[in-house]
Amino acid sequence: MVYTIVVHLQAYPDCIEKLRFKLIEASAIYRKDKETIDWYVMQDPVDPTKFCIVERYEHESSQKYHLENPYWKTFDPYVVPLLSKPMDLTRWEEL
Repeated sequence: MVYTIVVHLQAYPDCIEKLRFKLIEASAIYRKDKETIDWYVMQDPVDPTKFCIVERYEHESSQKYHLENPYWKTFDPYVVPLLSKPMDLTRWEEL
């Protein structure tokens, strides 16, 4: 069963490009983590301040490789100040 995390983010209008480039960079790094199926990033075509991350892992326990990646320690400190509201994170098991 595939374990999926969906994260919605909303940037301040003047931080859209910073967040966009950081998410693209993170995707290229995180999709290489062990037991990661993929790590997608998307931007809303109507409201460019809104972004979505879809993280797909082989198992729920696979997140440990993501959280052990040294890049993780730099991600939140960079991203959180760019956000106009807290990240909305939900966890899913694919059917």
